Amino acid sequence: MHLSLFLKEKIMQDIHPQFIIDAQGNRISVVLPMEEYKALLEALDMVDDVRLYDEAKKNDDGERILFSDYLKSRKEKSNGEKEQG
Repeated sequence: MHLSLFLKEKIMQDIHPQFIIDAQGNRISVVLPMEEYKALLEALDMVDDVRLYDEAKKNDDGERILFSDYLKSRKEKSNGEKEQG
């Protein structure tokens, strides 16, 4: 089962919505306890993290650099911007 489907099922088990309806009986709004709302936001963040990870893996070309080299290039770039600024 895909992670997003698992999260959806798990979260929906723990959510207790109350619906506001219009005069025709149509659901127009939903009310959730704050903790359940926060849990939904966290779940959305997790799903987005999974999506970003999947996208990064798909576009991975295998090239790697050392963290120290990355920091060095950032420092050089920052110094270059200061000289131009």
